[in-house]
Amino acid sequence: MNRLTIALAALAVVGCGVDGFSGGDTTAAENSCSALTGLEMANTEITNAEEKPAGSFSFGAGPDSAGVELPDHCYVEGISNERTGADGKTYGLGFALAMPADWNGRFLFQGGGGLNGTVHPPLGANAAGDTPALVRGFAVISTDGGHKGQGGFDASFMADQEAALDFAGQSVAKVTELGKEIVQAYYRQAAHHTYISGCSTGGRESMLAAQRYPMLFDGAVVGAPAMRTGHSNFALRKAVVAFNEIAPRDDEGNPQIGRAFSTAERRAAHDGLLAQCDGLDGLEDGVVSNVGGCDFDPNLLVCEEEGDDSCISQAQADALDKAFAPLVNSAGYEIYPAFPVDTGMIQGNMTYIPGENFFSPGASAQQTEIDIDAEDARLRDDPMQGRTDSYNWTNFSTFLDRGGKVLFYHGVSDAWFSAFDTLGFYQRAGEANEGWSDASRYYHVPGMGHCAGGANTYDSFDLLSAVVDWVENGEAPGDVIASREEPEPASRKLCAYPEYPHYTGGDEASADSYECR
Repeated sequence: MNRLTIALAALAVVGCGVDGFSGGDTTAAENSCSALTGLEMANTEITNAEEKPAGSFSFGAGPDSAGVELPDHCYVEGISNERTGADGKTYGLGFALAMPADWNGRFLFQGGGGLNGTVHPPLGANAAGDTPALVRGFAVISTDGGHKGQGGFDASFMADQEAALDFAGQSVAKVTELGKEIVQAYYRQAAHHTYISGCSTGGRESMLAAQRYPMLFDGAVVGAPAMRTGHSNFALRKAVVAFNEIAPRDDEGNPQIGRAFSTAERRAAHDGLLAQCDGLDGLEDGVVSNVGGCDFDPNLLVCEEEGDDSCISQAQADALDKAFAPLVNSAGYEIYPAFPVDTGMIQGNMTYIPGENFFSPGASAQQTEIDIDAEDARLRDDPMQGRTDSYNWTNFSTFLDRGGKVLFYHGVSDAWFSAFDTLGFYQRAGEANEGWSDASRYYHVPGMGHCAGGANTYDSFDLLSAVVDWVENGEAPGDVIASREEPEPASRKLCAYPEYPHYTGGDEASADSYECR
């Protein structure tokens, strides 16, 4: 009877009729990866399964690409629910799953980006420092979100109801469940913990995973969540209008927003910000770490005499006030919070203040007028906003009761989504959930742009280890070490809100010289 019970249990775990997966105790190395192409799963086809030997994998292309050594792993590609959509196009949940030979028993869903549409390599590199999840021994899955798209922002799939719903969030649960089924078949045992991590759209997916699928995930890392893009783009259009009010015109009368501030005037704004806020963290180093203490006033930078390019005009100061201020309607209701004024918002790869790298998604660079009340009404009536918006739902009770943990982070120099919007959600969730402070943390990342990068910032940090240690070992995170390589190698502490890293003396390049206050 005992032997029969064991045999039936093994059969239930493995499935039936797949060569190389016939039951009994075994290791991943003894399983046949290629045999997974014959694994029978409801409405799912595994199109490729092959052993990948250990070796180097490059992130990006060209001289700036970064390499990482990956372990031996079984690499699986497939599609679920393939069908012809309402628009005649082929749809389905494309996915890629990497299962390391030396598995640690954990499963990670890797969040997407933009409007999805592409299956990215399943590495689990988000907020994982220098060691992606796959290298650590996680089984990692990624997905295109249910459709194919060009350039990351192809919205044509919205014409199909199922594809739109998949993007809105249901693809997260679907792909996680089918991925865990494949993992169980391959390793002959189920994952003991399930995590999700992502930034931007991936951050939204991580947040909604904890919100909508509390029984499926144990821990989540949420980076700069694109939780209400209609609102953030609305705020950016308001900023474009403010800058175009002062921009010089071309011969046809069109504003030239890139000339609203000269290079010298942007430098004056940048240096003025540092003069007002840099020293608040105990060290003048070009990094405004005391985010909450910084109350930047551009009026203090106004020129006393015309023609001085080491300052700005009153009109430019007024434009900065309007651009960074909260977006409110005529009734005084806040539609979107203020954007923090940070160094990367003025100078960097994706700036907020007009210049060579000005960034204005969802807005025409020549827009000169905006009817805030009318756009507010249109946004409220947009049905897709209601499907993708994760902002208003703050009930995490089931997730918290199960011991779930969630870590938030956001670059203060993010010119697309305001770090204050994510912080506002974090605070409202705290008001709505008893025990929120025992299960969540929020981290500002000074100087960091959208998800990564930024001049003089510390954008390499490991929140994945932090959430795992908290979920599995009960070790609540405090400060997290963040590092950088440029302009010189250095480390700094990321402090859990409302604390910030304050310099206490010693080596300025060492995180040990800072304390969270």
